[in-house]
Amino acid sequence: MEGFLKISRRQAVFQVGELGEIAAARRAGVDLARQLGFDETRAGKLALIITEAATNVVKHAVRGEIMLRTISENADYGIEVIAVDSGPGIENLKSSMQDGVSTTGTYGVGLGAISRLADEFDLYSVPGSGTVLWMQLWAVTSTKLQSEWDIGVVCLPIASEEESGDDWASVSMTNSLTVMVADGLGHGSEAARASRAAVDVLLQSADAYPASILSQAHDALAGTRGAAVAIAQISNAGEHLRYCGVGNIEACIMDGDVSRHMVSHNGIVGNNIRKLQEFTFPWMPESILIMHSDGLGTRWNVANYPGLYTRHPAVIAAILYRDFVRRRDDVTVLVVRKARAR
Repeated sequence: MEGFLKISRRQAVFQVGELGEIAAARRAGVDLARQLGFDETRAGKLALIITEAATNVVKHAVRGEIMLRTISENADYGIEVIAVDSGPGIENLKSSMQDGVSTTGTYGVGLGAISRLADEFDLYSVPGSGTVLWMQLWAVTSTKLQSEWDIGVVCLPIASEEESGDDWASVSMTNSLTVMVADGLGHGSEAARASRAAVDVLLQSADAYPASILSQAHDALAGTRGAAVAIAQISNAGEHLRYCGVGNIEACIMDGDVSRHMVSHNGIVGNNIRKLQEFTFPWMPESILIMHSDGLGTRWNVANYPGLYTRHPAVIAAILYRDFVRRRDDVTVLVVRKARAR
């Protein structure tokens, strides 16, 4: 297996609406940074990124969420930060990207400074509709993610559980990228065991076609609760996408305003599969793949968000999560596109 990109699959989420909650998110980020070998300077940068992003949420939107997860490439580790709110949005983005600018009359380092502190940065904001910030910071200054693909994800448990019953994974190889979303039946640790077993099959067999991987997952999940599972495999040449799914995982390919939804057959992987069928779809250089579990509503349309299609997939995933999460289930939103030069 070549070019395997390891990446943490689930986020820790922190509700922020007051100073004490900001401090909790910052402490968690710094603790994680130290575990990953960040030096004091870069751990300090992470602390400032989290503090400023969370403070912006509290000042401008009252409440929101900070999501943290580890990322890694080979032996290099980093931390991803996503700030999500449904506040008034940013009226003047150009001005807000300047250092020291604050529309509330209090001091702020500015989004521009946050963007320079981070190794990767993107945002989406519409006046009256809230803001999403996405940032990555690596332990080593020179680390750059060299994957052929940009991948964004939100993977969170239902509020009543500490562990998500959803899981996902991506494996980038010489000729293709293969991604999976799995939703274990129910919630909690037993659902997580089922979805994790499906992901383990992908990590061991990513060079196989989706239908074959799903067949192996069906055997591996015997004795678990079972799961809804969908797998997409995109050629690095950018010619086609293979897809196979069982259960209620939604998936579609978007090309600008045009979307093509992919079919998953009824059944439960590990319990009852009525039919395994692999489909092939055209894949264009600017195509986007979106897959999600049933913790997300289905009435979303990226075309309703001006300019969102061009943002990083993590921003797209966070916007869809913010506006369409059902809150009564675990949720995973996975977005993939060909990597763009930064």
